Amino acid sequence: MDRRIYGGSAVIHLFLFFSVLIFSAASALSKNQSPSSGSSQINSNSVLVALLDSRYTELAELVEKALLLQTLEDAVGRHNITIFAPRNEALERDLDPEFKRFLLEPGNLKSLQTLLMFHIIPNRVGSNQWPSEESGRVKHHTLGNDQVHLSNGQGKKMVDLAEIIRPDDLTRPDGLIHGIERLLIPRSVQEDFNRRRSLQSISAVLPEGAPEVDPRTNRLKKPAAPVPAGSPPALPIQSAMAPGPSLAPAPAPGPGGKQHHFDGEAQVKDFIHTLLHYGGYNEMADILVNLTSLATEMGRLVSEGYVLTVLAPNDEAMAKLTTDQLSEPGAPEQIVYYHIIPEYQTEESMYNSVRRFGKVKFDTLRFPHKVAAKEADGSVKFGDGEKSAYLFDPDIYTDGRISVQGIDGVLFPQEEEVVESVKKPVKKIVQPRRGKLLEVACSMLGAFGKDTYLSKCR
Repeated sequence: MDRRIYGGSAVIHLFLFFSVLIFSAASALSKNQSPSSGSSQINSNSVLVALLDSRYTELAELVEKALLLQTLEDAVGRHNITIFAPRNEALERDLDPEFKRFLLEPGNLKSLQTLLMFHIIPNRVGSNQWPSEESGRVKHHTLGNDQVHLSNGQGKKMVDLAEIIRPDDLTRPDGLIHGIERLLIPRSVQEDFNRRRSLQSISAVLPEGAPEVDPRTNRLKKPAAPVPAGSPPALPIQSAMAPGPSLAPAPAPGPGGKQHHFDGEAQVKDFIHTLLHYGGYNEMADILVNLTSLATEMGRLVSEGYVLTVLAPNDEAMAKLTTDQLSEPGAPEQIVYYHIIPEYQTEESMYNSVRRFGKVKFDTLRFPHKVAAKEADGSVKFGDGEKSAYLFDPDIYTDGRISVQGIDGVLFPQEEEVVESVKKPVKKIVQPRRGKLLEVACSMLGAFGKDTYLSKCR
């Protein structure tokens, strides 16, 4: 009986011993795991909390929009970090609006994250650890797997091209923040923005129609042969022009064609700059660029392969235009259209033409009106009467596609005079009608051959 009780107490003591041993092991294990679990949590003294509550509100807002808080918390849990924070003005006013719009688009979240990670180094670099002028530039890897270079020159601490304006602005046990004057942009983000701006990454596929079958042969029609570079356009220039004011509120640029062998926009811009530098033709340049969209239209026509000759009135001639002549809808466009010839003419070619043929009429973009030219006083005279103008400044600009000739007057098409044919009244000779009795008498005398006796019967 006693042995049975003693054995039971031994089992109880053994059970209590193992329970205490397991409890102590579990408590020791929990103590060993508590530091590691607490290291993943961010305390109030973290550099990330300091960034969110700092003066760098624009950068903090971008970090939240880029969904980088969890990534930065993990980075801070592993090692110290150094943040280069641009000032708010660099992100508000100094940043290109198109580039900022590009960063905030939902489809460009990866570029925004790469840009922000480019401002963070996964180690602690204080101002006292900055490289000296003798050591040169020191390379550091960023959280975005890029590289930044720290340098010191002329008493300025630099990170790439940005100057450190607030060194050690915020220091915390797990990192520090330096204030910089401008935003750092990695090359990869700049290339993404350039591709987006040039529409290479979002270019649409040109739709093509279904193949056509020749009903005579039941075979596919062969596509047209490619047009060789520099060949003249197939359409007349009137068909290629944009609709005028009579069809639309303003002459908008028409759709571009497939063949762009020439940079018409650059050529038009070049000749307008030439007009401004030449002097005396500022009003004409102002009408082409500001008052109308004709500069864009001319650039598109030149890109399509057309050639143009511009008869540019000087400022003295343009000053004579009245308000009534310019106030009507589409009046400036119609005036300029009449001064553009869809041919390439120089001063020599026009003078030789009028010397050889006398009076020459050139087509204009103001279809169907033509401008007349003739030789006068050893020069070329355009128009007739008071609305005429002389070739004043020859060959202001000639590049093989666009020719600009200065004239001393504004040309207007001649109004067609409507001549109404006046019908002259025609006098009708009305012979007096003979009476019935006289006709009977004449017929009776005629039967006997005596009708000549009466003059009335003749």
